[in-house]
Amino acid sequence: MKALDRKLLRDLRLMWSQALTIALVVASGVAGFITSFSAYDALSWSRDLYYADARFADVFATLKRAPLSLERQLQAIPGAAHVETSLAQVVPINIPNVADPIVGSLIGLDARAPQRLNKVHLRSGRMIETHTAGAIEALVSEGFAVARQLKPGDRIHALVNGKREELLMVGIALSPEYIFAGMGGSPDQRGFGVFWIDRRALGAAYNMEGAFNQVAVRLSPGATEGPVIDHLNRLLEPYGGTRAHGRDLQMSHMILNSEIKEQRVLGTVLPSIFLAVAGFLLNVVLSRQIATQREQVAALKALGYDNLSIGLHYLKLVMVIVVVGVALGLGLGALMGQWFVGIYADVFRFPELRYRVAPVLIISAVGVTVFAAVLATLNAIRATVRLAPAEAMRPPSPGVYKPMLIERWGLQHWFSPAARMVLRTMERRPLRTGLTIFGIAVAMAIVITGAFWRDTIVVLMNTQFKEVLRGDVSIALMEATPARIQHELAKLPHVTAVEGARSASVRLVHANHFWRGAVQGKTEQPELHRIVGLGHQVLTPPLAGLLLTDRLAERLQVKPGDTLQMEFLDGRREVHPMAVSGIVTEMMGMNAYIERRALNAILREGDLVNQMTLAVERGHEAELLNTLKELPRVAVAVSKSVMRKNIDEVTARNVLVFSGILTVFATIIAIGVVYNNARIALAERAWELASLRVLGFTRGEVSAFLLGELAIEIAVATPLGMLLGYLLASTIVRLIKTDEFYFPMVIAPSTYAFAALCVFAAGAVSALIVRRRVDSLDLVGVLKTRE
Repeated sequence: MKALDRKLLRDLRLMWSQALTIALVVASGVAGFITSFSAYDALSWSRDLYYADARFADVFATLKRAPLSLERQLQAIPGAAHVETSLAQVVPINIPNVADPIVGSLIGLDARAPQRLNKVHLRSGRMIETHTAGAIEALVSEGFAVARQLKPGDRIHALVNGKREELLMVGIALSPEYIFAGMGGSPDQRGFGVFWIDRRALGAAYNMEGAFNQVAVRLSPGATEGPVIDHLNRLLEPYGGTRAHGRDLQMSHMILNSEIKEQRVLGTVLPSIFLAVAGFLLNVVLSRQIATQREQVAALKALGYDNLSIGLHYLKLVMVIVVVGVALGLGLGALMGQWFVGIYADVFRFPELRYRVAPVLIISAVGVTVFAAVLATLNAIRATVRLAPAEAMRPPSPGVYKPMLIERWGLQHWFSPAARMVLRTMERRPLRTGLTIFGIAVAMAIVITGAFWRDTIVVLMNTQFKEVLRGDVSIALMEATPARIQHELAKLPHVTAVEGARSASVRLVHANHFWRGAVQGKTEQPELHRIVGLGHQVLTPPLAGLLLTDRLAERLQVKPGDTLQMEFLDGRREVHPMAVSGIVTEMMGMNAYIERRALNAILREGDLVNQMTLAVERGHEAELLNTLKELPRVAVAVSKSVMRKNIDEVTARNVLVFSGILTVFATIIAIGVVYNNARIALAERAWELASLRVLGFTRGEVSAFLLGELAIEIAVATPLGMLLGYLLASTIVRLIKTDEFYFPMVIAPSTYAFAALCVFAAGAVSALIVRRRVDSLDLVGVLKTRE
């Protein structure tokens, strides 16, 4: 073995704790990058493969009823490669021994003809056969089947056009239209199921034989959806067609894309910062570590080793640490990424949620880490190897001593001699001190960024389910009904208050910007379902004009006072100019509000409602839901507790799991930064500390000189770390803002305290280790080395 290799092994043995912590920092950066970005890659890759295999449509349209003879004209639309029509109806579902209200989407499937678009993928059981008599055979969506423990052979009931029908489950299936299943953008695999039944049976039940009410279009290569949508709208308008839309407004695709966007941001921004901090730590730590071996470099040069050999020696030292860290990071990142993707499998239903660690991810992680390590090594040895051996063997020139800042200000009497020595050392090396403080502050900022999600989720959930939705049960009616139904519902057992609202499907247009959704007609003073903005600001719906959420105003590019066009998508399809009366920042959804009577007046209808919010005596929600299942005008009824549970189990859980992963990695980085700075400071000042011991200073006093510097650096870095953490967290919140959620920028004092505690704990442990090493200093050995 070569002499330099033996020296390498000896150095690693002597600095094993520092090497290990640096390797763990590198591993945290690499693992965070691989975990999050591979999860993003898995979602987008699985989506693209499934869409291609299932021939997922590009354009969608819903209408009231059109004859099958119209298909010939639809097929002739320029730019449309394939057109497929279908039947779909939303119905109440009843499962034996289940009290919860359940909504089902019945989709007609032609058992005798293969699907060309949105192919149904059979997971288990068999396909349906042509309906003859008895129970209607059905395929059930996998998410609902798993949540309700349904299997082929089970029977449930559906209220089909007012008639109770028995559905026989013959298979469990998936569809690209329902990768994400839920009502109104909220995940609900227990309360919403998709059922594919024989198209003829569904058509017969609703008197729609030879008709359809849904259209899916796949575009020709090179075609754009705009002209196809316009042509489709013209053909379907006489048949009650709502405006066609592209994939961007298809519910499942929209939610999936939103999650992919969030994961891309989280998988890019934070892990990139992790890798940058790891590189920064490598640079600072290794530069100072190699600088402590100044005399060894000089001795090697005196023995005939050239600069290249010495440089390669230290490069090997760095590469050993980096290789260990990268190997740990890649392995841990792949395992955690696969586990994280498994969590997504409970929300997004693919035939196969494929996981991979793409070579480009490995190359990126390894490349950034190795580049930082090599750069650190080259910078560290460049100044040292240039020195002549005789000069390098001498101690560095003493620093230029001059009055300190506190002395120039006349404050020196307020500080003990030990404190003045500590401050003088820090002031003599401002760059090193500044880099140390910045490194500790960044580590603390990363801990805050990993942990603040819990505060955000708590505020979001409390705002939505305590301040906005103060009722206990929400109801959607089959159709708009006179508002006097509120009095009928108020007479139901255990109902204490009722609040009615009117929702109307609209298309809001401003210049070349548009949004398709529903305008919410609220009562004049909402109490059970309120409009609440950031800062707990409670607003009332305008009597004239529209109150828009900020994300909707941003999409439409409008501000208060601007006028937009409101096109109703049902009924007479009238278009009305509407002024924007105000903008509110809400945390969930994109909404447009107006007072209910004002909305009904625009529609030239009486005081109608189609949504109800009920306050119920505590503990009686289930009993009321059972009663509501028997009311024919009630299409959907769901309790607030169920809605909150759905979000807690899906969205909130995923965010909190990812937050936990980031917090662990960030804490490791914080410990690595603080510990390595303390150990290197000891190595740099060993001769000075040994001299003080010889002069009669106690071990405690000598330790105070070194650890006092660390304490001051941590104290200065703490407020800076809090500021950096807030800025970093707010940047991420802005980047992941979606149409469905606006995560409030909230960092609780407990999160700041937790981050500070992590840094203080790392400092305390580092102090104990350093104090132990100071106590065991070989005074003669250290002083002789300097000679």
